[in-house]
Amino acid sequence: MIKIAFYDTKEYDKPSFERYGAPRDMQFRFLETKLNEDTAELAKGCEAVCVFVNDTVNAAVIEKLYAFGVKLIALRSAGYNNVDVRAAFGKIHVVHVPAYSPYAVAEHAIALLLTSVRRIHKAYNRTREFNFSLNGLTGFDFHGKTVGVIGTGKIGRIFIDICRGFGMRVIAYDAFPAKDSGIEYVTLEQLFAQSDIISLHCPLTDETRHMIGAEAIAKMKKGVVIVNTSRGGLIDAEALLEGIKARKVGAACLDVYEEEADIFFEDRSGHILNDDLLSRLISMPNVIVTSHQAFLTEEALNNIAETTVNNILSYFTNDGICDNELCYRCGNIERCKKERKERCF
Repeated sequence: MIKIAFYDTKEYDKPSFERYGAPRDMQFRFLETKLNEDTAELAKGCEAVCVFVNDTVNAAVIEKLYAFGVKLIALRSAGYNNVDVRAAFGKIHVVHVPAYSPYAVAEHAIALLLTSVRRIHKAYNRTREFNFSLNGLTGFDFHGKTVGVIGTGKIGRIFIDICRGFGMRVIAYDAFPAKDSGIEYVTLEQLFAQSDIISLHCPLTDETRHMIGAEAIAKMKKGVVIVNTSRGGLIDAEALLEGIKARKVGAACLDVYEEEADIFFEDRSGHILNDDLLSRLISMPNVIVTSHQAFLTEEALNNIAETTVNNILSYFTNDGICDNELCYRCGNIERCKKERKERCF
């Protein structure tokens, strides 16, 4: 029996993980609390921990887990910016879910964009009060507009395909352009200057943190629409708010927020929100915020559970070798030079 401490559990997590884990002799200890230095002790007696995007897996937490005998950190997400992979190397192996449903995230980005541009959210609220006026609901056509896509991995490319279906011109920036993809790559400066819409689909790293800041916004078209379904830290929220107030940014569609860890995924409706910046953003009539739900489809939840369970099983039954391990030593964290033919340590 493999025992796994499952942190930051939500009701929608349990069915799929129990379905895939039970037949493989796995026992999940479902915990509502997030992983941090104070809650790491709850993993005592477990061989692995399963964590999500807002769990804190820094060097101090890793030291505690290692002392408790935890051998594996299994992320049920693609992103791993919340895990100190360097600190984990040589102590605890780390695995992730590189692709659970890129369609879910790309489609949510489009849903946010359509809702914002065509004022669907405002029309919905009006008609519920029997207000059928069209004043203030004028949008714009997607057809013929230029969309700039930052990051052309699986999600970014699916988003590009959808945009092309609307008849949009697509330009893109990626530090590692996809070869023979037919994508028109440009520099970041060119993307900022030419795009009517900018959508972020890249990971959060030291290099990409606050890539959308005051300097970048100053280079953009007046009225640009910014979409972020990746990681909140890609955008300097203060600079975004100033851009909105200056009428430089026409709209913002955000599924993520830099300081979301203690806010998103929880019901805060009966409380005063202490985050003034987020409160101000939400109060803006041209800002739509959803609480990191782009991944939340039945297909994605099943794929996340199946891949995570297979990652855990692979580690414990395949001499510690897993195709989806994040290995610091090779310098290419997701694409290990050892090609997964032997243990990383």
